[in-house]
Amino acid sequence: MPIFTTILISTSAFDVQPSWDLKADFQQLFAYHFMQTAFLAGTLIALIAGFVGYFMVLRGQSFAGHTLANVGFAGAAGAVLLGWSPVLGLLTCCIAAAIGIGVLSGQHEQTQWEQGVAIGTIHTFVLSLGLLFVHLSSSSNAAGIYSILFGAVLGISDRDVMVIALTTVVTLLGLIAIARPLLFASIDPEVALARGVPVRLLDNTFLVLLAFAVAQSVQVVGVLLIFALLVTPAAIAQQITAHPTFAVGLSVFLALVFTWLGLAIAYFTPYPVGFFITSLAFGTYVLVRLFKLVPWMKR
Repeated sequence: MPIFTTILISTSAFDVQPSWDLKADFQQLFAYHFMQTAFLAGTLIALIAGFVGYFMVLRGQSFAGHTLANVGFAGAAGAVLLGWSPVLGLLTCCIAAAIGIGVLSGQHEQTQWEQGVAIGTIHTFVLSLGLLFVHLSSSSNAAGIYSILFGAVLGISDRDVMVIALTTVVTLLGLIAIARPLLFASIDPEVALARGVPVRLLDNTFLVLLAFAVAQSVQVVGVLLIFALLVTPAAIAQQITAHPTFAVGLSVFLALVFTWLGLAIAYFTPYPVGFFITSLAFGTYVLVRLFKLVPWMKR
């Protein structure tokens, strides 16, 4: 059952209610296969989103991530229209857009300006494509389009989990391989370039890895709520610590906690998973910012 062509599963239909018996609640939470699949997929996606999100925020490429999410929307909507796998549509279009942004960005000396133009150009084009695919879609595809916008982790199939697992491994290995030079190039690109670091290659490689992360995250929180997993955990981590290793670890940890709690709360309520994940992330970010404003924290 493809995740975007399945009507959203409402856990309230199973008449599940939480209790004070945590062990029983835990067993009830994993009683159904779709919840086991959702937690597995959510864990993999949160792991990558937290890792990639740290570098995305550090490099100031949040707009690029948002653009890739819209590209994923167009790709998945087109795949649903043609009866293909929406996951492959997401991955294919996100990677193609990442390569396109890299090619259109020009030389590294013009990266900030040229990349902004490239991202804006691709962004508007794919939005028009998404609008076209929505217009061409029949009423039977309405649930699929809704899922692309807001996520449908409760409808992820075993085949989709295999695709997510494969892309997680590829993305994780790629990030580990370029982490040190990418950090150097992100903090001080001019000095890194002078030291012989292949900054341009790192920029393009990271965009492709970001495309993988975006394509995965869309399946949990959707296009409209993509920042909940890609931006907020990383932004919180950077508010707490400036140490790269600790910040990456904290970003991943927070993404996992938001995803797990969001899935657990949504299971016992009739409300969507994306709402809880986004609300938990936003609430935590606000608390951290307020905590830093306390006078004694400035001493």
